[in-house]
Amino acid sequence: MRKKVGLALSGGAARGFAHLGVLKVLKEHKIPIDYVAGTSAGSIAGAAFASGMSVEQIVELGKKMSWFKMTGLAYSTKGILSNAAMGAFFRQNFPVDKFEDLPIPFAAVATDLETGEEVVLKEKGDLITAIQASCAIPGIFMPIIVDGRMLIDGGVIAAVPTKAVKKLGAEIVIAVDVISCGATYWGTPTTLVGILFQSTMMLLRAASKAHHFRADVVIVPQIAHLRPDDIGKMEEYIKLGEAATLEKIDEIKSLMNEK
Repeated sequence: MRKKVGLALSGGAARGFAHLGVLKVLKEHKIPIDYVAGTSAGSIAGAAFASGMSVEQIVELGKKMSWFKMTGLAYSTKGILSNAAMGAFFRQNFPVDKFEDLPIPFAAVATDLETGEEVVLKEKGDLITAIQASCAIPGIFMPIIVDGRMLIDGGVIAAVPTKAVKKLGAEIVIAVDVISCGATYWGTPTTLVGILFQSTMMLLRAASKAHHFRADVVIVPQIAHLRPDDIGKMEEYIKLGEAATLEKIDEIKSLMNEK
């Protein structure tokens, strides 16, 4: 009997499109995926895949995405934007909206704003609300209330959800980290905003790498030159995700063949 394979997909805004390149290569090389966990943007790609959508269908869905369609003003002191439009978009385009109906077990990771605890949403309940919570970037999007808990982006506590996918039952963990490659598109910071941004990226890189130790294989697409808000670069993200996965495919197959 083969070992169960789990995929842990990191957050990273538009960089999450690189996950589609990873999924494409894994499918082409007939690597079975038994469990999926996603944080933030990774929860979108992961939920879509776990819902039974093909990679091609997810790519077509990605082409429909825009910040205009996915966000709206919140008129709240808790966030600048609401992701209600995001929820409506996924309810319209996903084949299922309940965890119970997913053909592949999936977990979306969020963070409890009051306790700082990792919150793993899985097994039952509303899938779309879980995605909204996992993607609720603090200060940008309003927190999402789930079972009385105020939840924000899972990337705050678990940028790469390796722990969550292992708890689902994965024996081989493939982590996809679209954060730790860093950011070079701004060059050397020369302004206060640039310095703050680059410092934040350093913190995020360190935070994401802290979750690598639970993974058997870590895929890091080389996308440092691409802006994480540039949805228009989806095709390039996908190609770079493919390239990074091809570099690791023999290692993955070797793990699959171990007794």
